[in-house]
Amino acid sequence: MSKQTYRVCFCFQRRFKLAASEAPAEIRELFNRYSENGVMSVDHLRRFLIEYQKEEKATLEDAQAIMDGLSELMHLNVFHRRGLHLEAFFKYLFGDRNPPLSPSLGVHHDMTAPLSHYFMYTGHNSYLTGNQLSSDCSDVPIIKALHSGVRVIELDIWPNSTKDDVDVLHGRTLTTPVELIKCLRSVKEHAFAVSEYPVVVTLEDHLTPDLQAKVAEMITQTFGDMLFSPGSECLKEFPSPESLKKRIIISTKPPKEYLKGKEIKGKESDAQEGKDPSDEVAWGKEVPDLRASMDGPDKDDLDDEEDSEDDEDPTLQQTAAPEYKQLIAIHAGKGKGGLTDWLRVDPDKVRRLSLSEPQLEKAVITHGKDIVRFTQRNLLRVYPKGIRFNSSNYNPLMGWMHGAQMVAFNMQGYGRSLC
Repeated sequence: MSKQTYRVCFCFQRRFKLAASEAPAEIRELFNRYSENGVMSVDHLRRFLIEYQKEEKATLEDAQAIMDGLSELMHLNVFHRRGLHLEAFFKYLFGDRNPPLSPSLGVHHDMTAPLSHYFMYTGHNSYLTGNQLSSDCSDVPIIKALHSGVRVIELDIWPNSTKDDVDVLHGRTLTTPVELIKCLRSVKEHAFAVSEYPVVVTLEDHLTPDLQAKVAEMITQTFGDMLFSPGSECLKEFPSPESLKKRIIISTKPPKEYLKGKEIKGKESDAQEGKDPSDEVAWGKEVPDLRASMDGPDKDDLDDEEDSEDDEDPTLQQTAAPEYKQLIAIHAGKGKGGLTDWLRVDPDKVRRLSLSEPQLEKAVITHGKDIVRFTQRNLLRVYPKGIRFNSSNYNPLMGWMHGAQMVAFNMQGYGRSLC
């Protein structure tokens, strides 16, 4: 029992006794199993850690450290010089010193299932140092994210100002660029600083074929044998995280249509419709065509890494950089049609689909079961809506509940950094 003092009616004080919460019957039974004469000794606590909590590497020193950390409970008359009483044990179980998953456990799940069976700690615009509109681009946030356990890094790649090299930046914004090669070297150096499991690099590609060939050379020379590259064909099933240890995986939309081709088509279309390309709102060109599957484009959805593959041009495919396509291990893209087609499961190949936060919210209402069915074999990436300019984040539970393996977070959010 403890006492608390309260001021009543702003003029006098009263003291009230607070009854401590009692341990339920299950905890009493557990305590009795690992104690003697109402006291849990260091030896008893170590046996509890090993047998019940499965901390097989627990030592007497670990058990003693726990007891030493609970010494502040002595004033409650629940701490005995020879060990713990029931109430101290109860407070330990539900306190900060007993986290849900002990860091000493390490990896204790089966990691031999396909990659689609696991949730992956995923970053969004991993190169940004701050907000989504005007912050600097750097490899520093990438390094910080990898040291925090992030396994999916996103890089938006664009031609540099002279069109002879490749930069990483948030396109059509005021963000300052960073060289792609610098980001790739940082990924190589820090990818496995805290985990041996694979790192996926998702590329938002805005390059011409000649620059795609240059990126392929950069990636090949930088990562070497670390690169998992099964060829240009889609995988029939994803490998397991266990088989991909210390490997780096490239994921992007296979090159079927290119920036120059899109610009030509865009100009022709604008000329036919009497539109001025300058009338396009910033980021508007990155908005996917959702008209076939939803009521209309969401005004909040201003940032999309994957365009529809409806307007495929065979003449542009002939200029493709084959070495670039062969590096793509996880093929991405929405494909033709609307949401029903996007979520169609192909028994002969697996792929990655990306949906924005608003797209997912709409999709779960009309296609919830299809999403769950899709994520059983394929990968689903969900990213924050474009108007989160301050790099804030959304509630990830909706994505996780429907099997989305890559729920992408802004790591650099003001005051809410996840790193």
